[in-house]
Amino acid sequence: MATITDYDAPRRPMVDLEEDSLEELKARRSTSGSPSVDVDETEAAEGFELPGADLSDEELTVTVVPMRADEFRCSRCFLVHHRSQLARQKDEQLICSECA
Repeated sequence: MATITDYDAPRRPMVDLEEDSLEELKARRSTSGSPSVDVDETEAAEGFELPGADLSDEELTVTVVPMRADEFRCSRCFLVHHRSQLARQKDEQLICSECA
C-alpha cells in the first residue's frame, strides 16, 4: 500500500534547520556552482551577419535541382510541389493545396 505524503510538512526536522548557521547556509549556496558559461563575446559575434551586410564575395554552395516533369511551381507561394498538391489551375496560374 502506498504511503501518504504530506507536502506541506517541512522536509527536514526543525531541529536540523535551527542548527544550520548563517555562514553554513551562505557557504552551501556559493559551493553549489553557477550554471553560467564563459563566452567570448567577440568570438560569438564573428559568425553573426547583420542585415544588409556586403555578401558580394560570398559563394553559394547549394546545388540547384531542376524541376521534374511531375512537379509544378505555385504562383502564390513560389514553392515547387508535386502534381498531387495541385489544388486548382486558373488560366496559366497553378495554385497548391496549401495556398488554395
